[in-house]
Amino acid sequence: MRRVLSLFALLLAPLTTAVPGGSGSAAAQTTPAKPAPLAARPLSFDSNRAWEHLRRQVAFGPRPAGSPALADCRRYILDQLKAMGIAAREQAFDADTPLGTIHMVNVVATLPGARPERIALGSHYDTKLFREFRFVGASDGASSTAALLELGRVLKGRKLPYTVELLFFDGEEAVIAWEGTDNTYGSRYYVQAAQKAGTLKGLKAFVLLDMIGDRNLTIRRETTSTPWLTDLIWAAAKRIGHGHTFLDEPFSVGGDDHYPFLAAGIPSVDIIDLDYPAWHTAGDTLEAVSARSLQVTGEVVLEALPAIEKRLLAGH
Repeated sequence: MRRVLSLFALLLAPLTTAVPGGSGSAAAQTTPAKPAPLAARPLSFDSNRAWEHLRRQVAFGPRPAGSPALADCRRYILDQLKAMGIAAREQAFDADTPLGTIHMVNVVATLPGARPERIALGSHYDTKLFREFRFVGASDGASSTAALLELGRVLKGRKLPYTVELLFFDGEEAVIAWEGTDNTYGSRYYVQAAQKAGTLKGLKAFVLLDMIGDRNLTIRRETTSTPWLTDLIWAAAKRIGHGHTFLDEPFSVGGDDHYPFLAAGIPSVDIIDLDYPAWHTAGDTLEAVSARSLQVTGEVVLEALPAIEKRLLAGH
């Protein structure tokens, strides 16, 4: 991710159940409530699960586009989605880069909703190529991908007004330097392919997660993002007590995977923490990130989704 700043485990959430009514006898009034069946309990974001996804990615080592380690990481993502019962497909393409043609693969997962129109949540799963040091991208790549997998598990257990796509992009990072088209290969390909297939018009909103693992998580309002979408997410953060993390301070980013969507007219928002000293250094390791940051981001996205859906439904 190019940095340009301006301004500056298997847990299920319990439901509270009332004591069942009865004949009014003392025995009936003191009988403990039976726990709700497991299937009736709504799933909540579990940072322990998300942390394990993060840890497993980092264990693969550096994962630049075209590398065997990234292929291993992709198989892990596909295996996890399959285990959750989420349908996924590989979107393969050959990218022309300053280092020649590199075979890249996006992963596109689909959670069917009541409507065929869709909302997409995205992350890149590659890491920047560095030859001078070992870069494992605990926050820059692994954190958002981990959160996206856990969001998929939670959303799989919900009734969805809109179909939800989970987009895992290859090739977000520049092969050499963030200049011209040496970046966002996967997101650009997804948009181009959807335009060609005539399916892009069915995409109503795109929420990008990137670098959300920082132990000292600070997320500011990215100024190129769609204002109404940004407003709904920041309002959600305030409602659930995360306003101290989602700050009402603007900053601009010099490019990210939401740019191709914005250029195609899709409302898009970038949830990103660029105030991260370990960015693109050997220090972007497990020690620099935390499960708590994954939890905060996951909770905010889940809180914001119903408001996003309501806004979109009102437009029909």
